[in-house]
Amino acid sequence: MSTATRRYISSLGLDAYVVGGAVRDELLGIEHSDEDFLVPGVDQAGLRAALAPHGRVEDMEVHGQLVGVRFFPRDRTIRELAPAGIEITPPRRESSVGPGHRDFEIVTDSSVSIADDMARRDFTVNAMARRLATDELVDPFGGRAHLERRELHTVSPESFREDPLRILRGLRLLSQLSFTLTTDTLAQMRAEAPGLRHVSGERIGGGVDADGMGELSKLLLGRRPADALRLARDTGALVEFLPEFAVVIGHDLGSARQPGPLEEHLFEVVQRTAELDAALEVRLCALLHDVGKPEADRTGADHAHLGARIAGGVLRRLRYPNVVREEVQRLVAGHAFWLDGPIDGVFARRFLASHGIDRARRLLLHKHADLATKRVEPWELEHLAALERRVEEERERPHRLSDLAVDGNDLLAAGYREGPALGAALARLLDLVIDDPAANARERLLAEAASWLS
Repeated sequence: MSTATRRYISSLGLDAYVVGGAVRDELLGIEHSDEDFLVPGVDQAGLRAALAPHGRVEDMEVHGQLVGVRFFPRDRTIRELAPAGIEITPPRRESSVGPGHRDFEIVTDSSVSIADDMARRDFTVNAMARRLATDELVDPFGGRAHLERRELHTVSPESFREDPLRILRGLRLLSQLSFTLTTDTLAQMRAEAPGLRHVSGERIGGGVDADGMGELSKLLLGRRPADALRLARDTGALVEFLPEFAVVIGHDLGSARQPGPLEEHLFEVVQRTAELDAALEVRLCALLHDVGKPEADRTGADHAHLGARIAGGVLRRLRYPNVVREEVQRLVAGHAFWLDGPIDGVFARRFLASHGIDRARRLLLHKHADLATKRVEPWELEHLAALERRVEEERERPHRLSDLAVDGNDLLAAGYREGPALGAALARLLDLVIDDPAANARERLLAEAASWLS
């Protein structure tokens, strides 16, 4: 968010402070678009009254308790800078009254100081505020010094107990910003990790904020996800929010090609996808693509299809959008393709026919990350590079039913009836054209289809 927004908030006569992650990112020199404001000396009603003449004001609630407002300025320039509104809150105190994130009593109170409001926050690096009027930095817990040392300290020994999701947030900050988790912070994580089982799935995965991402997604999209995942394993947090990893951790693959425990392979593949700047769906696939191997080793079933089923359950529980869940399932199901055949145009077109161009690219990116963690023969990497080239070369060649020179109506006119035979004939024609793109001529395809009727 620009300085124009800060100037605008100051112009409203409010003694406002920028708070939280925006202050942290500013001190780190990181660009950020989201800023929250705190206004001391007012309560909820007073804040609404001060803002109402200048635009639309919506109450914000946390589990049914008022915590501030979302403000939509009448000023068009500022509204364009903050289309989702500006979050402005009075200071408040919070007290835990139970084990879950919902079990809080929240009190907004005009007498609460800035320092008291900072005391309810998670980490010292997030418990800083900058006063707009004077540029003064309010730092009651030494967050700036910790930031300079890239150390992550909790504001209170009770921070993780008050909200166990903060454990995952700390691991996410390690991944995103290369923080070091101090001995005390790690000890608190270990002690409070079981509390993660009380955290709702959407806060972990699918997200409840405007960005649509929970802490796991943000962790995976960071620069050091493997380090964060290892600490999640070592503190016991990983199996609390991903219990499917209980059988993965320590599982011996018994393979010289893929030495080491299974979870280390998964963490390394995730790290490679981060280095390749892959989309979230590819990183989720990297994390989950081999979770079916323990069961497959025991039963002899196909690990990719088992993994797709397990991944679907994980992402459903963590409330990921259906479009993300379904794509990750398809990626996991398709990730184990072989590269030992001749990588020619037919191979590439069949790959495209199975996956489409977008998913094909994602699968190839994942395969790069996967092979980079294994002991592979040089020819595998050569074949992968060849397939990447071929897929791009063949993407405009016919490989979809819609690419055929005929369609279902043409076959109906040629004597076919609605039903399975019609679909099977179209599939056979597509198979013919994938093998020989020159066969994609209307008269030839109609003649082929007619011959199957006799």
